Amino acid sequence: MNTTTYLAKSAFPLIFVLVPIVGALIRTRHSPSRQAALETWQRWWAIGALGCGSLWLTFAFVTVPDAMATTIGFTQTPFEFEIAFANLGLAIMGFRAASASARERVTIGLGAGMFLWGAIIGHLYQWIANGDHAPGNTGGVLIADLLFPAVMIILARSSQRLAAEEQPVTPALV
Repeated sequence: MNTTTYLAKSAFPLIFVLVPIVGALIRTRHSPSRQAALETWQRWWAIGALGCGSLWLTFAFVTVPDAMATTIGFTQTPFEFEIAFANLGLAIMGFRAASASARERVTIGLGAGMFLWGAIIGHLYQWIANGDHAPGNTGGVLIADLLFPAVMIILARSSQRLAAEEQPVTPALV
């Protein structure tokens, strides 16, 4: 595999990071409030990153499991089918997060984090212990697996804080 092909395969997961960022930046240029802008960011991230990114992986692992296994640095096993449906669960959670409350988005982010951050540990272990430098093991997948849930949690917590700041304080009755 030449360097250009390696870099393209390695960087591909970052599309699901960049598209929501660009989309949210464009969409929020003239937002009427910080809360409206934050809501837009959360929806773009939920649908574009977690939803579409995970749905793409579902599709790829179901339709071309041998290519996906090679991209990760493994031989094909039934594991690819299991990963496909784990990603389908993440996609459904991502699409659900688009219309969820901030509290639900934190929970969805934590749920996604348990799978994706565990995957990071697995990728790093394969890299360090077995020298697996396949583009789907040590490239953009590490960044995407870190950011998909982390950004969702950060945006949702920011939304909760902003909502608390904007609530009017009513004087106590004596």
